[in-house]
Amino acid sequence: MQEIKQEKSQVKQNILYYLRSKNISEYRFYKDSGITRGILQQPNGISEDNLTRFLDYAKDVNTHWLLTGEGNMLNSSKLEIRTSLVHTNPLEGINYVPQTAPTDVVSNECEKSDVREKGAIPLVSEKAVGGFYNQDFNIAENDVIGYYVIPKFRHLDVSFMIEVIGDSMIPRFFPGDIIACSVIPNPKFIQWNKCHLIATKEQGMIIKRLLPSDNDDTCLKAVSDNKDYPPFDIPKDEICGLARIVGSIHLE
Repeated sequence: MQEIKQEKSQVKQNILYYLRSKNISEYRFYKDSGITRGILQQPNGISEDNLTRFLDYAKDVNTHWLLTGEGNMLNSSKLEIRTSLVHTNPLEGINYVPQTAPTDVVSNECEKSDVREKGAIPLVSEKAVGGFYNQDFNIAENDVIGYYVIPKFRHLDVSFMIEVIGDSMIPRFFPGDIIACSVIPNPKFIQWNKCHLIATKEQGMIIKRLLPSDNDDTCLKAVSDNKDYPPFDIPKDEICGLARIVGSIHLE
């Protein structure tokens, strides 16, 4: 019987190329990154968890190159945002940087673009409820504070980003954190106990974990990570938009 040789995925080939170019042994790579040992030699794809671990390990890699093989292997030099571009009020100016960010420089982990670039993600105002009264989270241009290119969010299907207001989700999210949201087009499918951004008719947007209601199948149970806030039910017909939180930016 003829043996069929299976090729490694493009991403794995690119990872191996990156390691060779950096003169990093596979033994050292597995030890330092926490990635499953031997996974790069297996003829299949790479899991999202291992891909995330690699991106955490190789902070200088160009994510677009990693996934497609196009462009430069490494990110371009750091893009600086000086104090003159920083606004502490997220409703004023497109050059907003979270209040917890250093005001002298911001690294290319969160590259700011004054002109909308390919792959740029909109950062929207926390008061942008007008266009959110639907399942698709349609965002009006005047709700957008600015567009940002964030390499680590490129493979997470991020629809938009928004700043956390309030302390009900501490210690998972803190006021001033930026969360990356992926719109759920069919709210009948919900990943239970995951953090979601919920647009409601009466209370605007809230961030909670979602579970089935204990008492009423016409409601969803909203749970805070901060134990000072008790769980409560949200009527399903009160929810006008739903997005799962797939990432966040937190600055000390």
